Amino acid sequence: MQPTNQPPAGPPPTPYARGGSPTGYPQPLPGEPTGRLNAARLWSGGVMTAGVAGLTAVVAVLLVRGVLGIPVLAPERDGPMADTSTALPAAGAAVAALVATALLHVLILTTPQPVRFFGWIVVLATAGVVLLPFTTAADTETKVGTAAVWLAVGLTIASLLSAVGRGAVARGVRRRGV
Repeated sequence: MQPTNQPPAGPPPTPYARGGSPTGYPQPLPGEPTGRLNAARLWSGGVMTAGVAGLTAVVAVLLVRGVLGIPVLAPERDGPMADTSTALPAAGAAVAALVATALLHVLILTTPQPVRFFGWIVVLATAGVVLLPFTTAADTETKVGTAAVWLAVGLTIASLLSAVGRGAVARGVRRRGV
């Protein structure tokens, strides 16, 4: 007769059998970067994002100010093609993209689910910048035009850098011929 307080025969269940990985660590969430960070790839993508964000600001200012005739809250000297009036939002967008790249770098190195946190931070920062013109005494048309420019820039930075962040983390070593 076998005693009733004995454990069942066979090996104990492994973490892998309970949905974990063979190493016992939990599996990463879908879309979550895992592996080593390629900082050169991250920063080259960040610099390219800065260029695209700057061009987005130029196109948005040309559309809002030049085509639609709506003033944008920026220095307006010689119309929509003036160096200062178009260059200022473009430079601001490029700097914002580089700051966002630095933030993403820190988040990837220190935070679980860095792309998710990055997305939330960029969305909230974009919302703040979009709402900022509505705190001024400018007319409604100017407020909406300026908000549209910064919304386009924020969406550009968020979408491009989220993809760059995922692509800058090595997924593992690939062997040739496999």
